[in-house]
Amino acid sequence: MNAQGWLLLSILFCSFVPGIIIFTLREESTYLRTSLNLLGATLLITLILIMDVGIYLGQTYEIRLPVLEGLELILNADPLAALFTTLSGVLWFLTTIYAVGYLEDSPNRSHFFGYFSLCITVTTGIALAGNLVTFFLFYEMLTLTTYPLIIHRGTPAALRAGRNYLIYTLSGGAVFLFAVAWLQTLAGSTEFTAGGFSPLLLEGHSTELTVIFTLMILGVGVKAAMFPLHGWLPQAMVAPAPVSALLHAVAVVKAGAFGIIRIVLDVYGIENTQSLGLLTPLTTAAAITIIYGSIRAIQQDDLKRRLAFSTVSQISYIILGVSMAYQPLTAIGGLVHLVHQGLMKITLFFCAGNLAETLGIHNISEMQGVGRRMPLTMAAFTVGALGMIGIPPTAGFVSKWYLGMGGLEAGNWWIIAVLVISSLMNAFYFLPIILGAWFKEPTGPWPEARDFGRLETGWMLLLPPLITALAVIIVGLLANAQMSPLAWAEFIAAREYGR
Repeated sequence: MNAQGWLLLSILFCSFVPGIIIFTLREESTYLRTSLNLLGATLLITLILIMDVGIYLGQTYEIRLPVLEGLELILNADPLAALFTTLSGVLWFLTTIYAVGYLEDSPNRSHFFGYFSLCITVTTGIALAGNLVTFFLFYEMLTLTTYPLIIHRGTPAALRAGRNYLIYTLSGGAVFLFAVAWLQTLAGSTEFTAGGFSPLLLEGHSTELTVIFTLMILGVGVKAAMFPLHGWLPQAMVAPAPVSALLHAVAVVKAGAFGIIRIVLDVYGIENTQSLGLLTPLTTAAAITIIYGSIRAIQQDDLKRRLAFSTVSQISYIILGVSMAYQPLTAIGGLVHLVHQGLMKITLFFCAGNLAETLGIHNISEMQGVGRRMPLTMAAFTVGALGMIGIPPTAGFVSKWYLGMGGLEAGNWWIIAVLVISSLMNAFYFLPIILGAWFKEPTGPWPEARDFGRLETGWMLLLPPLITALAVIIVGLLANAQMSPLAWAEFIAAREYGR
């Protein structure tokens, strides 16, 4: 194995080894557990950045492990893998800091942080998978490593949410596995390749390939929370805030969206998918999910459930962009939203966790006047919410600009209508929260106020959302910088379109 191969393995082991060690630690080993978490997270970011530079300079990172005749496990770091891996690594570091502060006095912390680390390992594996078989392997391990995090509190609601999560995701996984095996039999390989499989495969197999594509999208659409496969996500909001942040910004829903990107761009390829007439149904499904998620978000008073339905809507921006990938601008808009949505949504969930842990606030109706009590938290929340609406110069504006411009160039005016209606709905369910928090008087004493001295809350809870909120502005302002998420999305598009 060459140095590049060892780097890929090292990236996986950065979170795997600390996770295994943490399982063996006693509850009172707080210092050692935190040190292992932060050491692994720091090392992971360092190695990912080295890999990113190598990919940018044209180096190849790949490991192949033959399993059976014609069946290999492959790890391969291409620009798309680098985008998702970098997002996962950076947000894991910040979520680790947040989780240490959030679970300071909670029981079963070694159990929690062990699975927390393994969750990032398999998410990284999903990003680095070089074919559908390897992708499926890590994809199902993600279900098994996130389930203990969802039921961490052990309440009846948490156990019920965990059970529903397993029913949804394992069912989707079974459908996905069937489709992968069928395609493997038909094509002989499910390796990710820019442009997808050979167009010659379409001859005589168009019906089978259409059915396989549909089954694959249904399989990964569960984790991507596409309508009507999204039912598990709002229920999973009983999990601790760091888990919610991880599910929505880095791991489960993002892995589902990433899977759809891989299927369209690197398994079927844009031209093959378009030839089979599969892009329009996918665009329609994404547009319906965008509007549906926004409508359901408006109806929620529970803050985390409103954010969950917002995720249902926002994740489908990624799918919308990829489903119109015959127009490069929309593809770029969808790809860059993979990062932008992660930054904005993790900011909002961090803030929701701060409100719950500091003042006992769980409902939007309890948030009036909270901006005066927790100005920094609500400033971060305001930035994240404005980003979701698409207000310039935030990251969300950049994503929607590219999606809209791509829709116009493709002659799909109705896409503009979807974006405008969705943005108005985003404003409808976020602006009243912001205005109430900053300009209205509190309705009474806070439900469960805690005193953190001179700070409005613990510094480990406050620092991560401030950093991610700042990032939401910076990646929007510096969208055209050489190593911005947008520039990297354009780098991926150049590879996919052979430019």
